[in-house]
Amino acid sequence: MTKKALLSVSDKTGLVDFAQALVQEFGYELLSSGGTAQALQKAGLPVTQVADYTGSPEILGGRVKTLHPKIHGGILARRDVPQDLADLARLGIDCIDLVVVNLYPFAATIKDPDTTDAEAIEQIDIGGPALLRAAAKNYRFVTVVCAPQQYPDYLNHLRAHQGETTEELRRAYAAQAFTHTAAYDQQIAAYLTPTVNHWPQHWVCQGTLVQPLRYGENPHQQAAWYRTGDEPTGWCAAQLLQGKELSFNNLVDLEAARRLIAEFPVAQPTVAIIKHTNPCGVACADDLLTAYQRALQADPVSAFGGIVAVNQTLDEATATAMTELFLECIVAPGCTVAAQAVLQKKAKVRVLILPTLAEPPVAELRMISGGFLVQTPDVAPAQPERWQVVTAKAPTAQEQADLILAWRVVKAVKSNAIVVAKDGVTLGIGCGQTNRVGSVRLALAQAGARAQGAVLASDGFFPFADSVTAAAAAGITAVVQPGGSLRDEESIQAANAQGVAMVLTQVRHFYH
Repeated sequence: MTKKALLSVSDKTGLVDFAQALVQEFGYELLSSGGTAQALQKAGLPVTQVADYTGSPEILGGRVKTLHPKIHGGILARRDVPQDLADLARLGIDCIDLVVVNLYPFAATIKDPDTTDAEAIEQIDIGGPALLRAAAKNYRFVTVVCAPQQYPDYLNHLRAHQGETTEELRRAYAAQAFTHTAAYDQQIAAYLTPTVNHWPQHWVCQGTLVQPLRYGENPHQQAAWYRTGDEPTGWCAAQLLQGKELSFNNLVDLEAARRLIAEFPVAQPTVAIIKHTNPCGVACADDLLTAYQRALQADPVSAFGGIVAVNQTLDEATATAMTELFLECIVAPGCTVAAQAVLQKKAKVRVLILPTLAEPPVAELRMISGGFLVQTPDVAPAQPERWQVVTAKAPTAQEQADLILAWRVVKAVKSNAIVVAKDGVTLGIGCGQTNRVGSVRLALAQAGARAQGAVLASDGFFPFADSVTAAAAAGITAVVQPGGSLRDEESIQAANAQGVAMVLTQVRHFYH
């Protein structure tokens, strides 16, 4: 018996080639409606209009096309239930073996701030989800395809199985269809639901498994990697040029590296070395090699086994320098052929290409017992033109440049966070301490004698003069901090007394 395929798609990517293969290779009869039918007819493919098949014309301006017993009966009929087959025969309904549907672009439509409610509502698909759900429910007999990306896989499966499909494939596709309709409904519900302080009353987080991971933060913890959205983005879209499989900790560190390197303009060659989500060396220079060498010199001990992120295409000279040290991962927006050849000598190092290094996640989630927290990512840029000099001494041009560097880096350091920098490179980083002066002492100790003439950034205000006093005693000449403490004046007076320039940003960057 000739197989029937129902095609009704909003996204027509690859449609004609797919339909052509169905007809010419596997002898499918095509059933379609609206713009999909027109596209197939224009390509010269034989297609029966749904309206002609059902005997019921499209109505309500196309709102009702496929919602008909001859369509849904043909999809939902159980081929091993005699009464179902008898009903089909009595009503003149043919079995439909393949349903190819993708939905109106609701999410893309509402992204446009000028979209009206009426326009958004018209992009709520009704017939499409009904077709997907019906076909997915009856996966024992019907195959459902909900995305153009599945076309090659489906055709290759038919070729490998003499034109048939396995129940395993049909079940997997059914799961994808239900996931697709669930995400679609969630987008609509979020759009229609009133918000509380800009947040929807219901938050649904869905993901598609990228791969199970060997383990989590520790070997006794299980872990997996999921992607959000229908299309791979962010790290799911990164190209792994070489190296071992990414681990849970690799991915966490890579995101920390992306978060930091995104703070620096692409025109300014910058290298960041990350260890356990905290930066251990960051440098800007006139070229990438010099930036890498200076970032490494900032803390060569911690850099061992670290993650390196660069904000420009990785070149051969920089890649060669990187092979001299054991590194877990290298990430760049691009990599020259020569640099790739050099890195292949260190086959185990993971090298990733992520052109969209500056794109943050839509939201940040943190699980707590009984629920979770959601926040927008901290993407507030450094805005030195808005900084306020509050001391008698103002920063010099070089100090200002170093203050900007230190402020960008301190944003990526776990609180309490302190960064000491000079001449475009970090010299000392204090992180994760339970009091701010403790982080100051750690950063200054790491900088040592290099702190003479350097600057210091703090992610939070100084509630006491002790941090400023310690910084001045080590040779720090300028400080940047958010301000906002009831005791700001005490720190300002201490800076004035020590001849230290102080600027306030009025922006806080705690990173717990």
